[in-house]
Amino acid sequence: MLYVSTRGGAPPREFADILLEGLAPDGGLYVPKEIPRLPPLPDDYASAVAALVRPFVEPDPLAGELEEMVADVYGRFRHPDVAPLTQVDNDLYVLELFWGPTLSFKDYALQLVGPLFQRVLEREGRRLLVLGATSGDTGSAAIEGCRGLPGIEIVILYPEGAVSEVQRRQMTTVPDANVHAVAVRGTFDDCQRLVKQAFTTLGDRHPLGAVNSINWARIVAQSAYYAYWAQRLGRPVRFVVPTGNFGNVYAAHLARRMGAEISKLVVANNANHGLADLVTTGVLRVSAVEHTFAPAMDIQVPSNLERYLYEAVGESAGTTREMQDVLVRRGILQLPAEVHARLREAFDAGWLTDADIVATIRRVHAERGIVLDPHTATAWAVAERAPAPGPTVVVGTAHPAKFPEVVEEATGTAPALPQDLAGLLSAPERIRRIEPDLDALAALLDEVAS
Repeated sequence: MLYVSTRGGAPPREFADILLEGLAPDGGLYVPKEIPRLPPLPDDYASAVAALVRPFVEPDPLAGELEEMVADVYGRFRHPDVAPLTQVDNDLYVLELFWGPTLSFKDYALQLVGPLFQRVLEREGRRLLVLGATSGDTGSAAIEGCRGLPGIEIVILYPEGAVSEVQRRQMTTVPDANVHAVAVRGTFDDCQRLVKQAFTTLGDRHPLGAVNSINWARIVAQSAYYAYWAQRLGRPVRFVVPTGNFGNVYAAHLARRMGAEISKLVVANNANHGLADLVTTGVLRVSAVEHTFAPAMDIQVPSNLERYLYEAVGESAGTTREMQDVLVRRGILQLPAEVHARLREAFDAGWLTDADIVATIRRVHAERGIVLDPHTATAWAVAERAPAPGPTVVVGTAHPAKFPEVVEEATGTAPALPQDLAGLLSAPERIRRIEPDLDALAALLDEVAS
């Protein structure tokens, strides 16, 4: 499998190359030159992941090692089914993606990406400085996947004061010396901008690797849970996905392109509803990030949208590059009518205020005894507002214990962390702080790599 950049300024690359590079040198995102057909997936979830990911890796020798890696990775999750689907009503389900070590859907890809990094680095005798930005959950999942691994230093940027205490502590209390949690005095978009700037300007100073969903390996690993459950339900299914960076819902779109029976994908946003606006109106306007009860979606510039746009404009790298340039310079993206029509056909969208989120958590708990985190509650309410025939799967992206203050406000009771995380709130923290400035980040990376 060969990969190309969405902006057309990089030569085709193989899987191991794009795994370690993350962002293409021209600032674009890597996508496969062709999309393979979905193979029949085994009933065992881990084996299903290996079967789906394999054609994206071949002919790299890693393809033959996937079965061993996934068995080890998913064997450490807290639920025997790894990604269980809970039926709520006749045609309503919740996909529980919070059984990994850090209690969020990010674990389902990042616990695999870490071992993939390590195996490539070992065989090539290289070191890697892994750099990522997080709006809440990516950071802890990436750290958990890379902590203690030889040949890897991991630096995670997060917006100071804009993640929950549990989310922050899952990054800052990890004692491994190769882990560096960095509070940026800015927004997630600032963090994401710094990461992209570092990849395009600092690559000659440090061997940088990506863990954000700009890394294709994350997207393809996440697509597995959509394809797996679409196959097992046996009829076209609608997935409602809480998303801010377009990565998780794009992974579902990839599964659909491979042949999974997905009838519709629904984008669920919080008060930062640029993606929902884009789907419904064809226009995305970048404004100030609003900090909400669902911080993983506090994003105004969704990086993975570029992959979809590249596809929607007929894989025209020039058009994609022009769209991204306008979005960065003017803070607006206005889709051509035919591109918006294509987007509207593939996706629906809706969004919630914080008050709506709290009300949904309260009502669902009172009526059904189910405790939702703020992100899953957003998807639940959006699904209710637009009922559809056939099965609907609400994607549960985080454990409610990651957001105890919001859940307690809604239900009167703060959800408990799993037993193995009971000491998290009293463990000592290690935090670095920087301004949202590339020079500040460069100085920090120089220190970490020395």
